[in-house]
Amino acid sequence: MTELELLIDFYTNTERQGPGSYLDTIQALNFMNINKDQELKIADIGCGSGGQTITLAQNIKGQITAIDLFPDFLEELNIKSAELGLQDRIKTITKSMEELPFDNDELDIIWSEGAIYNIGFEAGIKNWKKHLKSGGYLGVSEITWITNSRPKEIEDFWNAEYPEIDTASDKIKLLEGNGYSPVGYFVLSQTSWLENFYNPMEKRCSAFLEKHNNSEMARNVVEGHKEEIRNYKKYKDYYSYGFYIAKKI
Repeated sequence: MTELELLIDFYTNTERQGPGSYLDTIQALNFMNINKDQELKIADIGCGSGGQTITLAQNIKGQITAIDLFPDFLEELNIKSAELGLQDRIKTITKSMEELPFDNDELDIIWSEGAIYNIGFEAGIKNWKKHLKSGGYLGVSEITWITNSRPKEIEDFWNAEYPEIDTASDKIKLLEGNGYSPVGYFVLSQTSWLENFYNPMEKRCSAFLEKHNNSEMARNVVEGHKEEIRNYKKYKDYYSYGFYIAKKI
């Protein structure tokens, strides 16, 4: 298996592939002034196995198109949505977030939790905007500095991993400069990181290594994730995911 295939396998059969929670999705949704009885057209971009997709489908009406590059995650979402009787409300498409299959001014809501970094925050909000109706909403969570200064070690780490990491004020300026009016922002709690993401991740490391015969590539995958967890526990007061909610002007 390639390292990418190992990474996909590591996250198979998990509710989330990044920090977040049911309550985070609901809080972001509540910033949007929408009629929840109206039939809406929604895209969940980089949906993974769709924990937040299910939450959206359970709380607003309409059709959700869930898009991800990896079919294994979408198959998990298809199974979950069928079990919950939501299969007619959630349509999955294997597609890059750079090639969205929507017309201009088609969508009421574009949603993306912990995934916009794959294209870059600025590129994402620019490229996706044309698909939103005027007055439509964007809801994205994005890695964000939550202090104006931070230790050099963690700053160097994140600048190497994702150079677009920035403060919320600068992210909001990007939204305003690209035709959006911000309507809400909040920081994901440590519970969303630890209890919902990292603790379950740590628990599956041993089984993952055993499944892959403790191979060098499998050990590298596990060690990379353990380093990420150590960094978060040590520097959690300096960064988190910020959830940004904005309306297309």
